[in-house]
Amino acid sequence: MATTNAPRPGRALAVTGLVLLALYGGLFAGKSKAPQLGLDLRGGTTVILQPVGVKSGKVSKDSLAKAVDIIRQRVNGLGVAEADVTTQAGRNIVISVPGKGRDQVVKLVGQTAQLRFREVLQQQAVTATPTPSGSPNPSGSPSPTPKVGGSAGATPKPTPSATSNGRALSRALQAAATPTPASTPAPAPSGSAAPAAPTPTPSSSAAPPAANAADAARLYATATCAQLLALNAGAPDDPKRELVACDQANTTKYLLAPAQVVGTDVRTASANLDQTSGTQWQVNVKFTGSGQSKFTNLTKVTTGKQVAIVLDARVISAPTIQGTIPGDAQITGSFSQKESSDLANVLKYGALPLTFRTQSAETISPTLGDDQLHAGLLAGAIGIGLVVLYSLLYYRGLGLVTIASLALSGLVIYASTVLLGRVIGYTLSLAGIAGFIVAVGITADSFVVFFERLRDEVREGRTLRSAVERAWVRARRTIISADMVSILAAAILYLLSVGSVRGFAFTLGLSTIVDLFVVFLFTKPLIAVLARTRLYGGGGAFSGLGSDRMGLDAASEPALRARRTKPKEA
Repeated sequence: MATTNAPRPGRALAVTGLVLLALYGGLFAGKSKAPQLGLDLRGGTTVILQPVGVKSGKVSKDSLAKAVDIIRQRVNGLGVAEADVTTQAGRNIVISVPGKGRDQVVKLVGQTAQLRFREVLQQQAVTATPTPSGSPNPSGSPSPTPKVGGSAGATPKPTPSATSNGRALSRALQAAATPTPASTPAPAPSGSAAPAAPTPTPSSSAAPPAANAADAARLYATATCAQLLALNAGAPDDPKRELVACDQANTTKYLLAPAQVVGTDVRTASANLDQTSGTQWQVNVKFTGSGQSKFTNLTKVTTGKQVAIVLDARVISAPTIQGTIPGDAQITGSFSQKESSDLANVLKYGALPLTFRTQSAETISPTLGDDQLHAGLLAGAIGIGLVVLYSLLYYRGLGLVTIASLALSGLVIYASTVLLGRVIGYTLSLAGIAGFIVAVGITADSFVVFFERLRDEVREGRTLRSAVERAWVRARRTIISADMVSILAAAILYLLSVGSVRGFAFTLGLSTIVDLFVVFLFTKPLIAVLARTRLYGGGGAFSGLGSDRMGLDAASEPALRARRTKPKEA
């Protein structure tokens, strides 16, 4: 008599079909139909960063470890991209990023991220090509004035300014005030006329000028933006001293007061759309407790003046403070979504404890990776072939179920790898392929456990239909336990390891999860369906459930077959 919880294998197979349809629907909906390949398979970029400005010549292990950790967090913030961040010779940092066109990413993760908020003492335009009106305005079109903070008041009307198209970390923001010609220094923020020979004119709100004030005045008067870029790249940005720097487009030069808010005062940062315009991207900066007090005091004493937002000694924005800001800051301007996200990512994970310069950068050819890939795929094909051959020789008809299950597992894994590459930036490396190959054995183990339990039930004289259900109850506990151990090991390995080892752990865990899906929703239901057929249910030699396959003598075959074919069991 049938029970209310009678198995319905058709439903499980239908669910499997729907999942497969959804996966491949998503796969064919995108442009790319192949997985993203890692650095060792398709080549990529390797950059070596060397610390500069270290007085003793020795880099402390703590500083280097912190720098590696910050860069690695920035890489992870961009997605699972199989990028590798390691140390070299006890002082250099090596960043390897797969694929072509990743130089911008390398610049991002290697950014020192020394963030400073400095009051603008003086500024002057350095654009070489004057406009007919005498003011440097290459674009000829007004640009919006950047602002800081949600409570800064109304934004003034746009004023013409030099439009910046230069890109380093993000698109340079426009200056808040209209630049004057390069030959005439701009007036100081206090409103007093600038002297003929430019000298620093700190406002009452700025910190006392540092010992290099005269040098800063000389650089402001004579140095070009190219010279300032080289000079500032060779030494850390000291927040206690005045700074002369240019914007990212090298169109405006600034003389800046000592910093009153620095990168360590930032708690986190995020990229969001400006709620007012709904189209402009901005970076929201949240400060620590002490950092918030510093920022509020800075905006209080600089109301009506410019404050430069300086990243790695380059001015990315010089907004006019329109009122005291007691809350978070917003860095606004001509950001795209990617640029604002990149900037927020750098600020969120903090400033590097050391200043680095690029010692070398090279492109890695995927030729060697191609050879290794072919060798790995060949090894995987041989392994799968041996599993299939063993299954057919030992399990005969049940071996066909093994082949079908492995084929389904391969289809699911392939589609999942492609989709994960699109969603989280996952890239497949040689180590990842090794994880897939190892997982073939885990999948085959699940089949063996189930098949052997099934044969045990048949040996006891039960029909194949009832043996399937009884064997499944006993086998699934073993399958779940074994797979959970593999998943746990893969998770621990992924969390504690770095680089390509994480790729191995990721694919091993993914394959094991797929194994559970295939065994529960395909293998077991398929055998339940086959048990209702005469070919398998009758226990013929082809089915793999005959007496010769289960260690029984030929004399017991008729009785065993008779018990299998009974219409019902008591």
